[in-house]
Amino acid sequence: MSMLEVKNLTKVYEMGLIRKRRIVAVNDVSFDVSEGEIVSLVGESGSGKTTTAKMVLRLLPPTAGSVVFQGRDIWREYKTKEDLKEYWKNVHAVFQDPYASYNPFYTVDRILNQALRLLNIDPKSSEGKRLVREALSYVGLVPEDVLGKYPHQLSGGQRQRIMIARCWLLKPKLILADEPVSMIDASMRGAIIKLFMNLRDDYKTSTIFITHDMGLAYYVSDKILVMYKGKVVDQGSPDELIKNPKHEYTKKLLASVPTLYKKWSWE
Repeated sequence: MSMLEVKNLTKVYEMGLIRKRRIVAVNDVSFDVSEGEIVSLVGESGSGKTTTAKMVLRLLPPTAGSVVFQGRDIWREYKTKEDLKEYWKNVHAVFQDPYASYNPFYTVDRILNQALRLLNIDPKSSEGKRLVREALSYVGLVPEDVLGKYPHQLSGGQRQRIMIARCWLLKPKLILADEPVSMIDASMRGAIIKLFMNLRDDYKTSTIFITHDMGLAYYVSDKILVMYKGKVVDQGSPDELIKNPKHEYTKKLLASVPTLYKKWSWE
């Protein structure tokens, strides 16, 4: 059985007070994620990939369909505060803008201390301090360089690494990474992506990787789903998708990555 099963997930928005119109943001999307698997949702802005992620994160209720995590429907069976706390400990997010994830009035230590409290560990204890240092070292940061600093005093890459250090502390079973490198300096992107792959290899952490970049998805993924106008129009392993793209939009995405376009010929 898969760790996560998304079944016929649909999100419809109703707009207007007098003349109502329906906007289908996500249309009958189904996929699954196994332990230690990296699945990419690829598509342009407005394709429905982030809306899908928000429903999986239990931040946005679906209009229809279900999200089943480890055999439990997250919208029907996770109801109490303790249920939700447990869910968000196991299913964690890393967002596009690392600065937006922080409160600018607190030092970055707060992000890590909150994770420790979720684990019922006192951040001021010797164990708490040790775990924070180990987490920062895991993501390639020197604790003395970042602890006690405010978000604006760190680079985008450092801020994103701290968010991944938070993941290391929580050891979630699933990470939803929404365009996690799109606002990071190009020289740092490879290192950030490698951290997600390390979490998979070291702890069997699964990842839903949301991106508009087919080249990046090809590099990082075990499975790719192409979303277009709210639907999954193509899916398969990276090589399967490149050898045999079925939808014109998929071909357009592949053509935008010259090295992939040249590697396979499907015309």
